[in-house]
Amino acid sequence: MTPQPAIVDSHVHLWDPLRFRMPWLDDLEPLRQPFGAAEFVEHARGLAVEQVVYVQVDVTPGYGLLEAQWAVSQAPLVAGVVAWAPMEDGEIVRTFLDALVQLGPRIKGVRRLLQSEPSLDFLTAPELIAGLRLLPKYGLSFDICIRHHQLARTIDMVRACPETQFVLDHLGKPSVVDLVLEPWRQQISQLAEFPNVVCKISGLVTEADHVNWTLEDLKPFAAHVLSAFGENRVLFGGDWPVVTLAASYRRWVETLDQLTSTLSPIARQKLWADNARRIYRL
Repeated sequence: MTPQPAIVDSHVHLWDPLRFRMPWLDDLEPLRQPFGAAEFVEHARGLAVEQVVYVQVDVTPGYGLLEAQWAVSQAPLVAGVVAWAPMEDGEIVRTFLDALVQLGPRIKGVRRLLQSEPSLDFLTAPELIAGLRLLPKYGLSFDICIRHHQLARTIDMVRACPETQFVLDHLGKPSVVDLVLEPWRQQISQLAEFPNVVCKISGLVTEADHVNWTLEDLKPFAAHVLSAFGENRVLFGGDWPVVTLAASYRRWVETLDQLTSTLSPIARQKLWADNARRIYRL
C-alpha cells in the first residue's frame, strides 16, 4: 500500500440482531450475528480509521427512532449518524424529523432505502419529493441507496430537490458482476452534473462476483466515478460488515488504495477523510 491517509469511513453499519428486528438478515446467515463497535475496531486494526458515519440498517420501522438513539450512543467511534426516516410521508414526516434532531448533533442525515421499491414511480412520488425538500430546514442530507436500473428516476428526483444535499451510496449499485457499464456510466455523468450530489465509493465488491472478483473488474467503475464527480465529491465507504460477504475490511481498503494510487496526495486525503468530514459536518 502507498502511505495511507487517516480514514473517516462514511458508511459503516453496526448491529445486534437481538436488539432490533432486521428481517432482511433472515436469509443471510453470515451477517446474522452481532457486529458492534468492538468488532469493527478489531476488523479495522492496523488501519488509520479515526471516525465513522453510522448508516441505518433497515430495522423494522417501529425501531427506527430507537436505532438512531442507540447509534448516537456509539460515540466516540460514531461521529455521525444517517438515520432511517419515513420520507414518503411528505409534510407529515416533520413530526419524525423533529424527534430525530432532538437526539443531538450527531444526527447528520437520513436514509430511506429505495433499492427494493418495485415501482420506479416511488422515486418521484409527490409525497417523497415533499419530504426530501424538508431536509435542508433540518440541516440533514439524504443518502440515496438504489440499484442501477433506478438511476434515471433518481436523476429526476434530485432535479426536483435542488436545495437538498444528496449522497449516492455504492456508486448506484452497478452490475459489476456482469461488467455492464452502460447506461450506468452515462447516467452517473448526468447525476454528477448536479452540484448537490456526492458519491460514496463503497459496496463495489458486493456487486461483483463475491468469490472471484479482481481489481480489473472494479477499475472502470471506480475510475468513472472519480472522473465524473471529481476529487471534492467522492467519499470512501467501507460498508462494513456487508463488505465481508466478498472481502475483508482490510482487503477492500487496500483494493481502493490501489485503485486510487495515481491521485495526488491532496485528492487522496479528500477521498479518505476530508470530504466525509465536510459533507457530514463532523
